[in-house]
Amino acid sequence: MTVRVRFAPSPSGYLHIGGARTALFNWLWARKTGGTFVLRVEDTDQERSSLDSVRAILDAMEWLGLDWDEGPLVGGAHGPYFQSERRARYREVVDGMVEAGTAYRCYATKEELEAARAELRARDPKAQFVYPGWWRDRRDWPPGAPYVVRFKSPREGETTVMDKVRGAVTTPNTQLQDFVLMRSDGFPLYNLSCVVDDHDMGITLVARGDDHLINTAPQQLIYEALGWTPPEFAHLPMMLSPKGEKLSKRHAAVAVQDYRSRGYSPVGVLNYLVRFGWSHGDQEVFSREELVRLFGWDHVGKSAGRFDEKKFLDVNFEHLKEERLTDTDTYVTAVAPFLRDRGLAAPDADLLRAALPHVRARARTYAEAAFALDYFFREPPELDAQAAARFLVPDAGPALGELADALADVTPWRADVLEERFRTWLERTGRDLKQVAQPARVALTGRSASPPLFDVMAVLGPARTVARLRAAAAAAAGG
Repeated sequence: MTVRVRFAPSPSGYLHIGGARTALFNWLWARKTGGTFVLRVEDTDQERSSLDSVRAILDAMEWLGLDWDEGPLVGGAHGPYFQSERRARYREVVDGMVEAGTAYRCYATKEELEAARAELRARDPKAQFVYPGWWRDRRDWPPGAPYVVRFKSPREGETTVMDKVRGAVTTPNTQLQDFVLMRSDGFPLYNLSCVVDDHDMGITLVARGDDHLINTAPQQLIYEALGWTPPEFAHLPMMLSPKGEKLSKRHAAVAVQDYRSRGYSPVGVLNYLVRFGWSHGDQEVFSREELVRLFGWDHVGKSAGRFDEKKFLDVNFEHLKEERLTDTDTYVTAVAPFLRDRGLAAPDADLLRAALPHVRARARTYAEAAFALDYFFREPPELDAQAAARFLVPDAGPALGELADALADVTPWRADVLEERFRTWLERTGRDLKQVAQPARVALTGRSASPPLFDVMAVLGPARTVARLRAAAAAAAGG
C-alpha cells in the first residue's frame, strides 16, 4: 500500500512551530517510504481564515523545505485542497447519513440548549452538559426552520483505535454525545470534514498532536457509519512551555517566521523540532538526509517535551558551524539577506566565501554571522566608540603608520607570511605586541574583538588593510 499522509493547517495566522513539528513527522514518513505528502487547508472557519494566513503558512513550509506533492500551488488528483471549496461534498455525505439513520437533523434552538445548561448548573455546578438527544428519533421536521446535523452516537459499548504511538486507545461510548457534524450555515465541523477529506484523498496515516486524541473516537465512529476503512493514527506528544504549560507566545517565539527573521537555519529548526517526540540513540544533531533515513514510528515516544530556547539556539549553532550540515553555498545564500538588512546591499560573494570560515565557528545565527562579517564589507568599518577611545590614541598613530608601511609589499598575501613580517617588524622597532595588536585590530575591524588579526588581514587584502591602518593612524594622531 502506498503511504499517503497529510498536513492540514487552519489558516488563522502564522505557522506555529507545533504545527511545523506535525508537518515534519508526516513529511519524513512520506519521504522515507516514497509516499505522498498532501497539504490541505482547513479554512471552514470563515471568520478566522484569511488568504494572508494561507500565504504565510505556505511561505513557512517552503522555507523549511517541507515540499508537498499535492495541494495548493501544485494541484493533484484529489482536490480541491481548500475545505471551503468542498462544501457540496460534505453536504452530500451528511444528507446520506441522515437518510441512512446514522445522523439526524436537530432543530433545538440556542435558547433551548442554554436553558438546559442553566438547569443542569443549578442542580450540579460541576456536571458536564450532554445534549439529551431531543431530535434523535424524530422526523417531524419544521419546514424552513434552521437546524444542525448531529451524529447518532452509540449509547453502549466502546470504541477502540489502534495508535502507532500509544497502542490501543479505548473510549466508552457513554462518554460520547450526539456531536454536531454540520452547522446550520452549511459549514461542516472538524470531525466530519476531516473524515471526508482523509477518505476522499486516500490518506493512509493521520499523524497529529495528541491534543486531537479526543477527536479520534468520534472520527472512528463516522468511518464505521459510512462503511469506510479508517486510516492508521499516530498521535504525537505535546510541546509544552518550560513550566509545563501549553506553549504560547507568552513563553517563546512560536511562529516559524520568527525564527527565520532571527537568522535560524531551516534545518536547524527541523532538527530541534524532531526531538520533540522522536529520538535516535544519543544522537542530537542530524542532517535532513539523516532524518529521512533514520525516522520511524518505533522511536516516537509518548512523553511531552518542554521548550528550551537555549537548547534550540545550541542546535541551530551546530548546524551553522558544521560544513556537513550547512555547506558553504547554502550559508552564503542564507546570510546575504542579513547583510543587506545591515545596509550592505551587494556583498561580494568571493569575499564572503573567504571571510566565512573565520566567523562561522562563533555565529549562532545568520544574524550574528552578518554582524561578525560586517567590517569585511563596510568602508570604512563602523568604529566602536569605546574601543576607539581606548586604543586609537595619539601614541598609537605612529605605530599604525609604520605597520602599514611594513606590510605594504608583503607577498604572497597570506596570514602566515603577514604574521612573520609583523613579528620581524616588532623586533626591528623594539615595539611590544600588546601595544600594537589591539590598535591594529580596532583599525581593521572597528572592534576590540575579532578573529585572529592576520586572518582578518588576509581576507581584507593588501589595499584595504594598508588603507585602514593609515586612516586609523591619521585619526589617532589627530585625536
